[in-house]
Amino acid sequence: MSIRDRRTRKMRGLYRQIVFLVPVLLLFSCLAQGEPVHFTRHGNSVEVVIGGKGFTTYTFDPKISKAFLEPLRDAKGTVVTRTLAVGNEVPPGHEQDRGFEPHQRAMYFGHGDINGNTYWIEEAFDKYYTEPVALKYGRMVFRKIDEMKGGPNSGVIRATFDLLGADGKPIAVETQEFRFSGDADSRVIDCEFVIKAGKKELKFGDTKEGTFAIRLSPQLDSPMGTMVNSEGGEGEPQIWGKRANWVNVDGVVDGDHLGVAIFESPESFRHPTYWHARGYGLLAANPFGLSYFYADPKQDGSYTLSAGQTIHFGYRVLIHEGSYKDAQIAEKYGEYIAHSEWRRTN
Repeated sequence: MSIRDRRTRKMRGLYRQIVFLVPVLLLFSCLAQGEPVHFTRHGNSVEVVIGGKGFTTYTFDPKISKAFLEPLRDAKGTVVTRTLAVGNEVPPGHEQDRGFEPHQRAMYFGHGDINGNTYWIEEAFDKYYTEPVALKYGRMVFRKIDEMKGGPNSGVIRATFDLLGADGKPIAVETQEFRFSGDADSRVIDCEFVIKAGKKELKFGDTKEGTFAIRLSPQLDSPMGTMVNSEGGEGEPQIWGKRANWVNVDGVVDGDHLGVAIFESPESFRHPTYWHARGYGLLAANPFGLSYFYADPKQDGSYTLSAGQTIHFGYRVLIHEGSYKDAQIAEKYGEYIAHSEWRRTN
């Protein structure tokens, strides 16, 4: 072999090493940017800290009808969700404010009609509502924490709940899993919800009241905040009741230009989901309320789950700096579906 051939062979080998190392180095570079996640449990709640800063608190108090996260903050520490004192009391000054809707916690999962029971509206606020027909209130009752583990780049909490009907009898088991991560500019929650029917079938009714939701800071309400979806829709008239891969709301909160996006996993039930997204700060994914979204009683979005079977829902919540264009939300969604660890079928 000539000297020239040996040099060429050596250069090719070096090139292959570089080609191999570059993506590895990029991967480690991305991982290095992540911030440590730490959990501290206090009775019926878990405090979530990312990068040494308080991010949210996961509450699962049996005295409250459903579990929820409150508040949510961006990487700078700005609260991006509506402030509502933890508990079952309507804040002073809102007792007669029918637009306040105290059951809309900062972030929660609960459908408005499962076997005729509502897991969206809470019984504690019964006197606040003026429903023409009495509601049957279901409850999520905490059973156990299955996993709670922090780490240098992410942390996970998985918990199990019993879904009780208005008669106090269990009808299903629900598992909630949250994987938290963040860097200098963003906060991420990967969410998975799995409901397993009990000994009898489980029917998810057609109602707009559901299902995975965030109630944003009033400073992000329209027209101050801008709401867009993956299909190019802007504002409530073009987004409410429409199907989309994601919805993003951005604006200025306490001088901080930021945004909140919900991505839906392609493996989530009835993807792409419909959106119960309102200009007053409600951002909710709901795959069941078709008769409402199409304004057509002939449409039926209900779904019946056989006894012992499961239904799966998956989302990513991304809290970012700047507008949805600044944060490249469309590209971020592409990355999410390309690298998602969650792979389910319904």
